Amino acid sequence: MKYIDEVKIQVFAGDGGNGVASFRREKFIPKGGPDGGDGGRGGSIYVLADHNLNTLIDYRFTPVFRAKRGENGRGSDCYGKGAEDIVLRMPVGTMIINNQTGELVADLKHNQQKMLLAKGGNGGLGNLHFKSSTNRAPRQFTHGEAGEQFELRLELRVLADVGLLGLPNAGKSTLIRAVSAARPKVADYPFTTLHPNLGVVRVDAGRSFVMADIPGLIEGAAEGAGLGHRFLKHLTRTYLLLHVIDVAPFDESIDPVQSARALVDELLKFDEALYHKPRWLVFNKVDLLPEDEQQAVYAHFLKVLDWKDRWFAISALTGRGCQALTYAIMEYLQQLQPVTEEA
Repeated sequence: MKYIDEVKIQVFAGDGGNGVASFRREKFIPKGGPDGGDGGRGGSIYVLADHNLNTLIDYRFTPVFRAKRGENGRGSDCYGKGAEDIVLRMPVGTMIINNQTGELVADLKHNQQKMLLAKGGNGGLGNLHFKSSTNRAPRQFTHGEAGEQFELRLELRVLADVGLLGLPNAGKSTLIRAVSAARPKVADYPFTTLHPNLGVVRVDAGRSFVMADIPGLIEGAAEGAGLGHRFLKHLTRTYLLLHVIDVAPFDESIDPVQSARALVDELLKFDEALYHKPRWLVFNKVDLLPEDEQQAVYAHFLKVLDWKDRWFAISALTGRGCQALTYAIMEYLQQLQPVTEEA
């Protein structure tokens, strides 16, 4: 299935039905009085978070949703029937934004979370509501209210504890395959990953966290190079970023230190808050470095980048260092939030 994470839709709640002016007409009851009923309520539009969905593709091809209007009232004290509501199912992690005002309408963080998007109009009043001791035969009635209508922007942002950040071919997909059951595509060419992948990392019995792998970021992403900044929004909910660095790039003309700097610059251009998120360095593909050169390579990176935070050296392909990395992440997350219990 094609992965769609951003789309615009229009929602139109139903109008309320009109009230009616009617009078009771029966044999032997010449002055029956008013009996006009109220109009029915228009249908409202709700959104429901569903963890069985993982893309917004359904809304790419069906961008307009209209609820029905309520029925008009009738005589003999008959009220109009209310219209049925519409419930739109969306993936957990979807943010719904008013496209005209930029206001956040809903943030679906939990499964089965339900929220109102557009309220249906109330039905109008029939003339039976207007009778009084001085107005025995009222002819007044009211029309139904108009339903709300909005143009909305849907943005799907995956819910993950840890996000992987790095250049294409840095080994992010291989890392998530090594530590979880996720099976993203892995190949020896750039931009193998074309959409985010999630993997549940089970550290031991009863403890786990969710890791997100997004397509690689390259210099010039702010100007649309590569896949641009499109998928960086998926890292905004994470607690920790892992900056995966390929210490043995296949192209010898590539300076991995300069590439690491360029990636951080692109992160700052996209979102300063994301730039300031806790971030650890992960030196990957260390199995391709001679043992006697590894420490010198790490020291050079740390010095040039002026790195003071935590760092790890791993080989996602062989599994070297991956267990120590996942345990360190789990300990860090436990300080920030309750442990995720396995079912």
